[in-house]
Amino acid sequence: MDSGAPIEPFSFAAVVGQEAAKARLRREVAEGRVAHALMFCGPEGSGKLPLALAYARYLSCQRRTELDACGRCPSCAMWRKLVHPDVHFIFPIVNKAKSPKTSTCDDLLPQWRTQLMEMPYFALSHWLEAMEAENKQAQIFAAESDIILRKLSLKSSQGGYKVTLIWLPEKMNAACANKLLKLLEEPPEQTVFLLISDAPDQLLSTIVSRTQRFNLPAIGADDMAEALQTRYGLDAQACRPIIHLAAGNMVRALEQIHSTSGDANQYFDLFTTLMRQAYARRVRDLKLWSEDVAAMGRERSKDFLSYAQRMVRESFIANMQQPELNYLNATEQGFVGRFAPFVNHTNVVGIATELTEAQNHIEQNVNPRMVFFDLALKMIMLLKH
Repeated sequence: MDSGAPIEPFSFAAVVGQEAAKARLRREVAEGRVAHALMFCGPEGSGKLPLALAYARYLSCQRRTELDACGRCPSCAMWRKLVHPDVHFIFPIVNKAKSPKTSTCDDLLPQWRTQLMEMPYFALSHWLEAMEAENKQAQIFAAESDIILRKLSLKSSQGGYKVTLIWLPEKMNAACANKLLKLLEEPPEQTVFLLISDAPDQLLSTIVSRTQRFNLPAIGADDMAEALQTRYGLDAQACRPIIHLAAGNMVRALEQIHSTSGDANQYFDLFTTLMRQAYARRVRDLKLWSEDVAAMGRERSKDFLSYAQRMVRESFIANMQQPELNYLNATEQGFVGRFAPFVNHTNVVGIATELTEAQNHIEQNVNPRMVFFDLALKMIMLLKH
């Protein structure tokens, strides 16, 4: 890729790696085998949403080439601002309207467009932050299926496909899921549904059976290295720890690039505080700690627990005295150098198990204060000295 050439937004070229997937989608369009419902699946950060956007833009393009949308036709011009009248978005939201009115995706389209244009590689926690709803749960309400049915009943404005992108369809409530099922069973003419799912097993089996599953692997290390160097100006040496820690997840890689302040530093402080206070058996301080973590909200609490699991693994590996196996920044390395001896074969499985169980409880909406205080007390026992 020419680092000096600008990348057209929402194009196949803007998708990091996934060349086989791009080729397959282009081939199906060329052969006239456009599925009425595709469900993009794969690990977080693999590029499901950017690829679905690129595919939708390619379908909409009036002068598409063999490789990508043309970037010059009226359709592509509308795509640059995400205002194409035949492209519709459904995504999880938090209801901020006063009863009996319910918020809809249309109410949050400005924030959604901004998020996609600034960075299409993002997780639910980032979207909650953009909505200023970090401490709430987002879902897709039944009203969305009524709205999309009304929109799809209209004739195509540009004479081509009508495309509906549904990001995280597993967040649909039961009423919405059942209404969407009817749409998938009898789709309007020349309509394409693109579902982008992190957890397809949480969807109704009848919805899954009516979509063509499109699986993406994690992003390859070479593809990620190229993107970090050509798009973000990192050198090869700086890329190495980012690529290792990201493990094919572009969302995580970008978080590391922008983590000189913010969540990463906060997670480090929370982890070190937990371990130090648990070691010192400061129960009162741990109670306050658990309240602080619980106040972060569900998605960020889960992210913190993932970070804590990584730090425990890195600490255990550090005991092997092979620094090339550790992937830590300088601050983390300084702490792990002192903390590693307290994570050993007698307790590493127990610590990892408790962190995973806490993450599952947060996912299941168990009271977060109880979850984190219980976790803190268990850390006292696991770090006993």
